[in-house]
Amino acid sequence: MVDAFNAALEKINMSDVHVAVSESGWPSAGNDPYTSKDIAKTYNTNLINHILKGGTPRRPDHYYDTFVFAMFNEDLKQPAGTEQNFGLFYPNMDPVYPLW
Repeated sequence: MVDAFNAALEKINMSDVHVAVSESGWPSAGNDPYTSKDIAKTYNTNLINHILKGGTPRRPDHYYDTFVFAMFNEDLKQPAGTEQNFGLFYPNMDPVYPLW
């Protein structure tokens, strides 16, 4: 998706614009069987490893600013479901799962 956006920018002669991934994440609960701590851990670990490796096929030497959604689970968010469970940590600051 990032390379598709970069290609569109190149097409309109704006290849000097840098793309940032404003939020990406996976919920750890709230929509079984599609959400679990194991799935969220795999997604977020792979996302972080990909960002640390740097680049995309279209721009292999570029590092992308990326923000993991979210730092904390939001217990008070309504209605109950996946939106409450995107955090890497519980509100008491205990990790939901270890990233490494």
